[in-house]
Amino acid sequence: MKLWQKKYTLNKQVEDFTVGNDHVLDQRLIKYDCAASIAHAKTLKKAGILKEQELKDIVKELNSIIGLEKKGKFNIKKEQEDCHTAIEAHLTKALGDTGKKIHTARSRNDQVQTALRLYYKDELNDCKNKAENLIKILSIFRKKHSTVEFPGYTHTRKAMPSSIILWTDSFIDSMKDNIKLLIHTSDLINQSPLGTGAGYGIPLEIDREYTRKLLGFKTLQNPIYVQNSRGKFESTIIHSLAQIMFDLNKIASDIIIFTMPEFAYFELPDELCTGSSIMPHKKNPDVLELVRARYHIVLSCEFQVKTMTANLISGYHRDLQLTKEPPMKAFDITKETLSVMTLVFQNLEVNEERCKSAMTEELYATEKAYDLVKKGTPFRDAYKIISKEY
Repeated sequence: MKLWQKKYTLNKQVEDFTVGNDHVLDQRLIKYDCAASIAHAKTLKKAGILKEQELKDIVKELNSIIGLEKKGKFNIKKEQEDCHTAIEAHLTKALGDTGKKIHTARSRNDQVQTALRLYYKDELNDCKNKAENLIKILSIFRKKHSTVEFPGYTHTRKAMPSSIILWTDSFIDSMKDNIKLLIHTSDLINQSPLGTGAGYGIPLEIDREYTRKLLGFKTLQNPIYVQNSRGKFESTIIHSLAQIMFDLNKIASDIIIFTMPEFAYFELPDELCTGSSIMPHKKNPDVLELVRARYHIVLSCEFQVKTMTANLISGYHRDLQLTKEPPMKAFDITKETLSVMTLVFQNLEVNEERCKSAMTEELYATEKAYDLVKKGTPFRDAYKIISKEY
């Protein structure tokens, strides 16, 4: 039984096409939808729609579903379409008419947005924790190799002296900025959609402010804006994740170059490398190459959402169903990549001798020019004098 079920039977091909993989994606939303439904049930009790015992029964069953899902024993069937239908079906089967009351004063539109917002907030916080852990490991790495200098590059050519501290600190600072962006994004989406129905309110007196407080949202969201922000919030979330992936891409690119035998400033242990099916000598930095590539997958998720929601008029459209998967995919990739880069820095070794021998004299050309400047030579003249040596 679908939440929108009519007297006719939906064409099977149309059903498969419209459901897509929502029943799979929604497995990760079950606990959030249950949490939102508990808050909603309490609001219905406050409005006089549910009796005290009915509320207790509903809360008990919703907590039971959370427990079942945790054990892998609550699975959404394709014909149920999503977690919302599966949960309501469970409540109706267990509680009869009491279970049928849970959807009073809400639409599936505000219901799904509430579950997603709770999920997004948790995932953003998880990414923040993983980014903070990477910063911690980077700090240990920089301290361990604090005296090591090696060449800095521009245009992929030796430029000026650099150091492990200078290089590592650039990524520590970038991760700190990324964390600020995650926090800002979490604050932006921290608006309660529940009680807005399909986008035009509910013809019942319900206390949205009470529900907001129960769910921990910062503010209430305008009913129409709940639907108009779909895709907007998702693209903002993915953009914040893409900034993390941008930096991880750059770190990976650096390490790939610096671990090349021709450079050998850094060394990856064997257990972090793969081999070749034909060349016995190969030690390939596949993990770093995949880090580099996955940035582009996250970018494509952002592009998907932005283009998918362009040119839609205000209100809900079924197009918006397809904005659910891209942020989930982006979260999975970003969290896994943060974890694997943390592993890389826990095991990455620095070849101090190769770093030292790479500090060739041309790296100090700019310093030589400024030595002349300190003695009173105009910079442009000093530049020309030193450039003649090269």
